[in-house]
Amino acid sequence: MQHYTTSETVDAVVIGTGAGGAPLLARLAAAGLKVVALEAGKHWTPYDDFPTDERAQSKLFWNDERLSAGEDPLPFGNNNSGTGVGGSTLHYTAYTPRVQPDDLRLRSEFSVGEDWPFGFEEIEPYYDEIEHFLGVSGPANYPWGPVRKRQYPLGPLPINAPGQLMERGCRELGIRTSPAANAALSAPYFQEGVGWRQACTNRGFCQAGCNIGAKASMDVTYIPLAIHHGAEVRPESFVTQLVKDASGKISEVIYIRNGQEERQRCRYVFLCAGTVETPRLLLMNGLANTSGQVGRNVMAHTALQIWGEFDEDIRPYKGIPGALISEDTHRPSDQIAGPVDFAGGYLLQSIGVMPLTYLSQMARARGLWGDALKQAATTYNHVAGINILGDCLPYAHNYLELSDEKDVRGLPKPRIYFSNGENEERMTSHANQVMRSIWEAAGAKNLWAFPRNAHVIGTCRMGNDPDRAVVDAEGRSYDIPNLYISDNSTFPSALSVNPALTIMALSLRTADRFLTRSNRLD
Repeated sequence: MQHYTTSETVDAVVIGTGAGGAPLLARLAAAGLKVVALEAGKHWTPYDDFPTDERAQSKLFWNDERLSAGEDPLPFGNNNSGTGVGGSTLHYTAYTPRVQPDDLRLRSEFSVGEDWPFGFEEIEPYYDEIEHFLGVSGPANYPWGPVRKRQYPLGPLPINAPGQLMERGCRELGIRTSPAANAALSAPYFQEGVGWRQACTNRGFCQAGCNIGAKASMDVTYIPLAIHHGAEVRPESFVTQLVKDASGKISEVIYIRNGQEERQRCRYVFLCAGTVETPRLLLMNGLANTSGQVGRNVMAHTALQIWGEFDEDIRPYKGIPGALISEDTHRPSDQIAGPVDFAGGYLLQSIGVMPLTYLSQMARARGLWGDALKQAATTYNHVAGINILGDCLPYAHNYLELSDEKDVRGLPKPRIYFSNGENEERMTSHANQVMRSIWEAAGAKNLWAFPRNAHVIGTCRMGNDPDRAVVDAEGRSYDIPNLYISDNSTFPSALSVNPALTIMALSLRTADRFLTRSNRLD
């Protein structure tokens, strides 16, 4: 790994090393640029640092306090962001479905929400590149969306018991299913600049760190590639300030490392800190907000879970958590659950779960404590879940602001307001009916619901109108010419799929557009 001094001016500083920062970092380094990545968390060693223990792995979550407000306040931590080189991909479940083209045209299709400033054809080649670099496991024939130009590089992972039961219930109801696309290896896989990674052992710890590197988190994929090409990664470096020069460009990034303030001079900044930390940093520094849109338009996927008990021995900790998918509800017909009275759509996903996570959800959703919780826990090896990932509209009442409370560094904590709108409530009601029907058809009993939202999105919208967006279609700030944003804060709409693959695709697209632009300037 290259080491640059803090006194020299590097070509670019990348803030954050998750799905938005790591692919971009590797692309810039491969182009010969001097690049430094600043990561707030540690650079973990998976084999040594990721034990098979839920409580021990909570260190991978973003554990700084964030304040929640609104009618449906969002929980923060493992559900939304991560700490460490690799960011949230350290504990994402590696679910990597592509968007469908109409996901990007929500306003054109339904007259609500926002369209993206480009179409599916702009990101499709990046999906293909990323899937083949990461080694995504998936079916030979995927029944939804455009016909693929290339198959997934690896066959699907084994479908665990929750997936098999969901498949059984869906078959009874005429709902199509498929093995899900997962960025976890179903066979050993070689990556240029990275080497061989071994196949998934189906230990089910995908919602925490994968200690064998089978899951394609950024720390075992794009980060090694970036280092191979000469990038420097500085862990435990918490960015606090972006300093502008007389021309209005950012010339220095100030961060705290080992309790000391350091500065890195740079020509460009790529801000990839996520939906909460990206706008927080901009608001703290009073930057890039001529539009007034920084921190606005918070979205979070509708993500209701329905759990049921079965006579079969399920053991829900086994296998990839999300083994099965259905996108028949992407734009649901009236035949599935009656008239559709909402915009957008959702996917259905089987879910496995680790025991502590399951018990905490049961305690919160069902109000069980003490002996009642212990008794309910005895059914753990016989439970299975289904959840949805559904679109969420941007509303003026959902936003992020800086609070008066300070964190341990003396910086203002972010406060996030969130309330589901009528569209989300209608979608959730529809999905509740569908999922209960699936489980009843599969033979489940004692059904119960865990209401939730997932994947915080928005806050630095991209768009073609500088009065309504923070960055343009390339991720470039309208206000500051050498500032780019690359994470899910730029999403104009929430999409009806998990965001990780699309974040990575936008990351590479932003890098390529930047390199083309800088070559023209040179």
